[in-house]
Amino acid sequence: MSEKHLLNARRLLCHFPVIRTQEAVKKLSTGDILEIVGTDAGILQDIPAWCRINGHRIIDTFTNEYDYHIVLQIGE
Repeated sequence: MSEKHLLNARRLLCHFPVIRTQEAVKKLSTGDILEIVGTDAGILQDIPAWCRINGHRIIDTFTNEYDYHIVLQIGE
């Protein structure tokens, strides 16, 4: 059964959110869900590009008043 995890990437600037995402994904299992929350709008382009290269699937992206959220599913 897949698990949901949260990665706090607030106040990290390019390329640190991607690096932290990569480190977090290494510890997760195929099918797990990872939600990345950041304050740098660049994650809306950087994380999906990284996912395409590495075989992970973007489930959702959204913003609220202060943060940018990306929800992805870990691929094989």
